[in-house]
Amino acid sequence: MGKNEFLTPKAIANRIKAKGLQKLRWYCQMCQKQCRDENGFKCHCMSEGHQRQMQIFGQNPHRIVEGYSEEFESSFLEHMKRSHRFSRIAATVVYNEYINDRHHVHMNSTQWATLTEFVKYLGRTGKCKVEETPKGWFITYIDRDSETLFKERMKNKRIKADMVEEEKQEKEIMKQIEKAAQLMQRPDTTETDQASEVEAPRELNVEDGVKIGFSLGASAKPVIKEKPETSKKVVFDEVEEDKYEERNPGNSLKRKESGGGGKSTLEELIREEEKKKEKINRKDYWLHEGIIVKVMSKALAEKGYYKQKGVVRKVIDKYVGEIEMLESKHVLRVDQEELETVIPQVGGRVKIVNGAYRGSIAKLLGVDTDHFCAKVQIEKGAYDGRVLKAVEYEDICKIAQ
Repeated sequence: MGKNEFLTPKAIANRIKAKGLQKLRWYCQMCQKQCRDENGFKCHCMSEGHQRQMQIFGQNPHRIVEGYSEEFESSFLEHMKRSHRFSRIAATVVYNEYINDRHHVHMNSTQWATLTEFVKYLGRTGKCKVEETPKGWFITYIDRDSETLFKERMKNKRIKADMVEEEKQEKEIMKQIEKAAQLMQRPDTTETDQASEVEAPRELNVEDGVKIGFSLGASAKPVIKEKPETSKKVVFDEVEEDKYEERNPGNSLKRKESGGGGKSTLEELIREEEKKKEKINRKDYWLHEGIIVKVMSKALAEKGYYKQKGVVRKVIDKYVGEIEMLESKHVLRVDQEELETVIPQVGGRVKIVNGAYRGSIAKLLGVDTDHFCAKVQIEKGAYDGRVLKAVEYEDICKIAQ
């Protein structure tokens, strides 16, 4: 049996040793030869095959280095695309995963001497989003595939179409409000006429008192009938108005005396429009970027994320959120079913994540713990200043500062 044949113990031991990663400085990229120690690398450099490869390298060194650099960059980005396509991760973690393959292109054969230089190059060329933190360099892969670009264009088109529809709805609301304001002027004139008619018979009470008594009864009946109509279907702030009237009956009587009793045409039009917006904007998904949520997944309790808060940095396919934890700064992907909205202190800013005013930014004015709802005032948008008295906890969420 010859020396170091395939099944000899020495050959088997050499193959076992060659399986693992070796030191980078004892690797020859031109010959694709990994040496286990300094003496082996020295002997390899003196060999005839290595000398021939070095002659080829000496003819055009820049072209060979650029070729290795391009190959290293493409394979590194391909690994990022497959393993960490939507994640923000440490550059050292990605590099250690990349060099697990024994046959990878080594960095000592490229134009970059260190990993830091390579990461800065990726940031300059716009191939990755690069951040320097006290814990090291973090990178995020920027996907520029045709399919993802097409999806982004379609998403932008849908957003623009939704904005156009909202503008049309707002214009229709303004037109209806103007019409209602014009209609509201007419009942005022009729009420003054009725008041004069009621006061005039009082002066002539002696002449035909019986007729006046019948006319007063006929005019009073419709007013009594109109009062129960105010307790019809409850939408938005009607719940709070009814509760307020039950607690303070004196104030409700004053409001009815001053306001005239029945529901105005303007309020009816606004509430009808709110019902329409509620049907259109009420979705089965509620995640938005920039809000603070609480992780309620018991599967993540072992890792310490259960009931911990984080910021939604990205929404994936409407139902999955990329959450950056506030304490550990780790990035997780969690389904919205395992997340919960966060209610700030009174006076804090919230985002309406679902319902008629979906996407609006508001200020928290108060919290009703008995009915699990909150009172908010919209700050930005077409409905600036509007107060919503009964918004459910699930429809609002705290905004990250």
